[in-house]
Amino acid sequence: MAREELLSPSEEPEDFVDEPGLRPRTLTEFVGQAELKGHLGVMLGAAARRREAADHLLFAGPPGLGKTTLANIIASEMNTNIQVTSGPALERAGDLASILSKVEEGDVLFIDEIHRLPRPVEEVLYPAMEDFRIDVVLGKGPAARSIPLEIARFTLVGATTRTGLITGPLRDRFGLVARLDYYNVDDLQSIALRAARILDVDIDAAGAYEIARRSRGTPRIANRLLRQVRDYAEVERDGHIDAGVAADGLEFFGVDGLGLDKASRAVLDAVCRRFGGGPVGLSTLAISVSEPTETVEDVYEPYLIQQGLLMRTPRGRVGTPAAYAHLGLNPPPASGSSVLPGLFDADS
Repeated sequence: MAREELLSPSEEPEDFVDEPGLRPRTLTEFVGQAELKGHLGVMLGAAARRREAADHLLFAGPPGLGKTTLANIIASEMNTNIQVTSGPALERAGDLASILSKVEEGDVLFIDEIHRLPRPVEEVLYPAMEDFRIDVVLGKGPAARSIPLEIARFTLVGATTRTGLITGPLRDRFGLVARLDYYNVDDLQSIALRAARILDVDIDAAGAYEIARRSRGTPRIANRLLRQVRDYAEVERDGHIDAGVAADGLEFFGVDGLGLDKASRAVLDAVCRRFGGGPVGLSTLAISVSEPTETVEDVYEPYLIQQGLLMRTPRGRVGTPAAYAHLGLNPPPASGSSVLPGLFDADS
C-alpha cells in the first residue's frame, strides 16, 4: 500500500513513532475495541460493495489507543492510498487545498489532532467533506472571485484527544464519531505476545501478563514496556522473560505495580505531599511538576482518575485515600474531600 508522507520527521504525529511491523494491517489483526471494529467492518464492507469511498470517520480518545493504526487499516481494507497530515501543520487554507487537489478517488486523508485546525482551514474543509469541492479564491479586494474546484471523493479520518474542542459543524459532518476505550489486561497481553513474536522476544504468557497489567490500558505503552523489559532481560538476565523478570525490569525502569511512571507519580505526589491532598488548581499542579497543563490533563490525569487515585472537583484536584496508600503516606483527616474552608463556612 502506498502512502504519501506530508510531514517532515520533526512534525510527524506521535502515533507514527513505532517499530516497523508492530502495527496491525487489517481489522482481523487489530486487537480490542470490539464494538468499533464491528461498526467499521459493516461500513467498509458496504462502501466496498458500492465501489465508493467510505464515510468520514472521527476517532477520539487518549493517545496511544490506535487511532492512527485504524486510519491505516481503513486505507488497507479499502485498497487505497493514505495521505497523512495534522491540524497544526495546516496553517493556511491553501495548505489544505493543495492536499485535497491531489487526492485520488477513494483515498484516505488522515488529519491527526484535528481539533487544532485553524478556523479558515476548517471552513475550506466543510464543502470538501459534503460536496467534494473546494472554493479557490482568485485575486484580491473587490476584484476577487471564488471558483469551485471539483475534487475526488475521499474519506476523511480525523483523530483527536480532545473532542470538546471540535466545533459542532465539523463534528456533525462525520458519518461515525467513535471514542476508543482503554484496553483490558487480556487484550494488552495478546498485543504484547504478538509484538514479542514480531520482535523475536523470548517471553512467556506470565511475563506478557505482567507487562500488560502495568500498561495503563494503552497498547503503545505495552509495546514500549516490552522493549524496555527485553533490553533488561538481555543485559541483566539470560534473555528469557517470565513474570519475575518482567517485574524486575519494570521496577528498574521506574514503572510501579499500578503502571505509574515517574511523571505520573510526580503528579500524585505533588497533590498529596506538597498541597496536602488538595484541592489544587490545574495550572498550579502543572507548574509544580514542570509540565504543560494539557499534558497533565490529557496524559496523566485520566489514568489516575480511572484508578481512583485522583478526583476532579470544581475547586481543583484532590488526592484520594488510595493515592496516599499507594505513595506510602498517611492521609490527612479530610482526605478525599475538600480540605479548605468554603466561602461561607463559619470560622473555626
